Amino acid sequence: MCGRARCTLNPQDIIRACGFGDAALPTLHMDRHRPSYNVSPGTYMPVIRREEDGGAILHCMKWGLVPSFTKKNEKPDHFRMFNARSESICEKTSFRLLVPKSRCLVAVEGFYEWKKVGSKKQPYYIHFKDDRPLVFAALYDSWRHSEAEILHTFTILTTGCSSALQWLHDRMPVILGNMSSIDAWINCPSSNLGNVLKPYEDSDLFWYPVTPAMGRTSFDGPDCIKEIQLKPAEPEPILKFFTRKEPNDEFQFSISSDKSGHEDIKEDLKKPRIEENNSLLTELQLQDSSHQVEAIPIVKKETEVHGIKSAHEGIKEELDEPKMKEKNEHLTELELVDDSDQIEATPLAKKEVDIHGVKREHEQFEVNDGLFPKKKRMSTKNVEDKQTTILSYFTKH
Repeated sequence: MCGRARCTLNPQDIIRACGFGDAALPTLHMDRHRPSYNVSPGTYMPVIRREEDGGAILHCMKWGLVPSFTKKNEKPDHFRMFNARSESICEKTSFRLLVPKSRCLVAVEGFYEWKKVGSKKQPYYIHFKDDRPLVFAALYDSWRHSEAEILHTFTILTTGCSSALQWLHDRMPVILGNMSSIDAWINCPSSNLGNVLKPYEDSDLFWYPVTPAMGRTSFDGPDCIKEIQLKPAEPEPILKFFTRKEPNDEFQFSISSDKSGHEDIKEDLKKPRIEENNSLLTELQLQDSSHQVEAIPIVKKETEVHGIKSAHEGIKEELDEPKMKEKNEHLTELELVDDSDQIEATPLAKKEVDIHGVKREHEQFEVNDGLFPKKKRMSTKNVEDKQTTILSYFTKH
């Protein structure tokens, strides 16, 4: 904040602006002063300070404070402390010792401030409407470097920005706008400075845009304060509206990790089909409690081949169910033909069931009531005619 200023005033104009009228104040190093429209830190500027005997002196110092405790062999950096926050001058070491006896006044015709516009910065020149000088509150210090020369430097105090300039920046220099505030800063005790270090809220400040070229410290002359006309804000390029936007992360699928999300769909479709098949197997087992039905291999085989169980498998099971009932009834009928003989229907039943894709294993039944010895098993090749053979007649009797 307040890193550039215009100071083309002569010594008498500075004395008058600081409230000393036409008094002839002593001067020091005024030969180093070079009037400029573009003063920057590291440049000599005239300030008015109090001497030990109570008098005032016009002293030309460098802008950019170098504290007295700086090492002698250290190269001074005037851009490091060319401003000081008024809210903390009584706390920081660099300024705390200066407030009681090292206060001074800086008179300029105006100062510059930059406003960021997109990727660029536009400078504005701020001054009084009647072009009278602005007086800033400042602190100064003296430093002796390795060549035994004493360097006098100063820093300009800043405060919060006024309501009229908040659009431009959040800080502004402490402007002493009347004689009472000037006198309070230069003469009053440090405990009574609270009312002085405030934003300047009067309506006599004026500003306008100037050329960005004055951002260079080498650029100087009346063109620095020449008002310019700003170009209207350029609309967004039309290509920006057709720029391809990246898809939202939550709608992206990772082919390598989840195979485009299809695996989840397979699992969801597989679960109801498996549950349906389990219920079907349970129903088959209840219909023939004496036989054990094992349908897991065929279900597993179908799932591995197609990756997901399709709906027609359930239909297939439903179509096979009547056939299973028919076979069971046929086996029951064979047993009723001769309840005293032992019929082994396992090979036939097993062969017929394998054709329909479901493996069934039937237990062998033996009829033995304890009164007769076990009979030989008869062949079931010709059992369909439902008549006993001669051999079975003689065996029975």
